[in-house]
Amino acid sequence: MTGLLDVILHYDCNLACDYCTITPAMRRRGLTTAAVLRELTAARADGYDRLSITGGEPTTRGDLLGLVRAARRQGYRGVKVQTNGLVLGVGANAARLVDAGCDDIHVSIHTHEAVAYDAMTRAPGGHDAMARGLAAAIATGVAVTADAIITTATAPRLPAAVAWLAARGVAGVDLWFVSLTDGNAANVASMPRMTDAMPHVAAALAAGRARGLTMRSLHLPRCLLGADRAHAYDPGADRVKVVSPDAVFELAQSRLAGQVHVAACDGCPDRAVCPGLRPDYLARYGDAEIAAARGQPATVAPRRLPIAP
Repeated sequence: MTGLLDVILHYDCNLACDYCTITPAMRRRGLTTAAVLRELTAARADGYDRLSITGGEPTTRGDLLGLVRAARRQGYRGVKVQTNGLVLGVGANAARLVDAGCDDIHVSIHTHEAVAYDAMTRAPGGHDAMARGLAAAIATGVAVTADAIITTATAPRLPAAVAWLAARGVAGVDLWFVSLTDGNAANVASMPRMTDAMPHVAAALAAGRARGLTMRSLHLPRCLLGADRAHAYDPGADRVKVVSPDAVFELAQSRLAGQVHVAACDGCPDRAVCPGLRPDYLARYGDAEIAAARGQPATVAPRRLPIAP
């Protein structure tokens, strides 16, 4: 038996993205080094053989390299680190991370345009730091995947972002649909209708394919992706155990994963492999788009959500 252990080291971060789900109170919570080591040992004994280290921002933790080395000593055959990249561009940090045993780096670029990036992350000069970190990660020779967020603001820029990333040498791009949970719950304007975002997503996927990138779409149902349904990626379909500062759970149970199949999903040929919609999306927009794609009447109405001041 194999599987992925996904460890959220802490919720703290050196950015303050305007769509982030992490609240100020959450930023104070984190796992101790000893707790992470215990989880590594227990999960390895239970057959988990791959590790993903995330946050918050994991590169701000002084124990990161030691944890990567510990995972390798325990026999984890792959170690991924998901980061915003800012720390990787300082000195030899990217090379040190790879030397410790990380063989898969994911860099969250948020968006590729400098002015928009700095405004979104509330970090003047942050885009330059991210770009340096991305370049440093790619220079190590390990596979680098870029994570790009799909929000109302970023969706139109996705095709250009993919071209920008391909020119810099990434291996692939993951497109993440924004979530209205926790710290972003009231920021309803950040979430577009999926059908409004889909033309931009389709263009981004095509741009990536044309450049030989591995393209994946997360949290968008296959019925709306249509001809691009092969790009749908559900990490919760595999055996994934999440260890966070708050709880330990299977990824498929996460509020950030699709959990709800509506009436229109019945009879869909992708029903068995599609995780459905997230509850936050259904609350915002209902199931009219899914129903229309399947030629059926809507059954879930949107409800009034609190709007950020």
